[in-house]
Amino acid sequence: MQHVAVIGGGAAGYFAALSVKEHHPDAQVTIYEKSKKTLAKVKISGGGRCNVTNGTRSISELTKAYPRGGKQLKKLFNIFNTKHTEEWFETRGVPLMTQPDNCVFPVSQDSQSIIDCFENAARELGITITLSHAITQIEEQDNKILLHSDSGIITADKVIVATGGSPKARGLTWLESLGHQIVTPVPSLFTFNMPSESVTELMGVVVEHTMTTIEGEKLQGDGPLLITHWGMSGPAILKLSAYGARVLADKDYRFIVQVNWVNEKNQEQVKDDLLAIKQSHPKKLLQNYRPAMLPSRLWLYLLMKCDLPHTKQWHELGKSGINKLVTTLTNDRYEVSGKTTFKEEFVTAGGVCLDSVNMKTMESKVVKNLYFAGEVLDIDGITGGYNFQSAWTTGYVAGRLG
Repeated sequence: MQHVAVIGGGAAGYFAALSVKEHHPDAQVTIYEKSKKTLAKVKISGGGRCNVTNGTRSISELTKAYPRGGKQLKKLFNIFNTKHTEEWFETRGVPLMTQPDNCVFPVSQDSQSIIDCFENAARELGITITLSHAITQIEEQDNKILLHSDSGIITADKVIVATGGSPKARGLTWLESLGHQIVTPVPSLFTFNMPSESVTELMGVVVEHTMTTIEGEKLQGDGPLLITHWGMSGPAILKLSAYGARVLADKDYRFIVQVNWVNEKNQEQVKDDLLAIKQSHPKKLLQNYRPAMLPSRLWLYLLMKCDLPHTKQWHELGKSGINKLVTTLTNDRYEVSGKTTFKEEFVTAGGVCLDSVNMKTMESKVVKNLYFAGEVLDIDGITGGYNFQSAWTTGYVAGRLG
């Protein structure tokens, strides 16, 4: 009976272990988790609701959600994709629901449903879970793999590394020492700090449809934007942080973010819309008629930024005022100085370089019988269930063991 060791008791680790038992029912499978608890990130993800995947069915669209790794995931998604994920959970007694934004959650709206599913499946299949067991070194010996831990040496026939993202490169030296190329980790999916900007006084305001860019860069995010007491957050910002993870790290998180509040690139169109309001509602006060149904607090703030009295009537708005509004609505600029990450929910860009891995099988190119799954790889997605999907996909393929 071959012994398969899975290093890491998170999402990818559990899924890989379950995949091993599906494809190799006679294998002895052990999950080694360094902490006292498994699936900790699953527990807190999505505000405790667990956004398990995304409803996107098009594989070409799906791959676009990965700033790093999308191209390599394309073939893997032919093996296990979002449709397979939904079927996997549904057939194991976890009904799912798809939100209008395509994010998929358990109907229970509770991440514990996902944890219970994994733990029950592992128990039924006889998978051993070993806690407080950190693996510090891997060694090849006579077609076996030796795992060094504080408690001694473990011998395995095959090993799947699913240790999750490491915020620092030093957390990956044990894999680098084996000959794997490591891409230095930097944060992804973070919010923008704006200590010098008064827009933070609008904390709690949400604008549903926006576009965001970084001045001087070809990067773009879209979707809802949330103004916080420290700056800006929401999908439009988080997407931008993911696509620009390395660029923004190089800038030491000091840059100008440009916000298009009306989600319309064509300035002439925005100008026409404002002129149409002026013509059809001439006697309305500026404060009482908002373009694109912008939140009132934000609209008043933008009027003030344009030096336009909110008690002015629309018919009094001249060419200069219209032009100021067009510029501010489509290209509002804010100085960013720093970031805020989601602590336990951190996502990193970086990890084991995909050039070191056979992306058809997830097996290491430098150590035979060693496989990888999840965020330990240089793969990361934008917000919306994509990071869990890559964990399920790589875990499933790694668990086939070749």
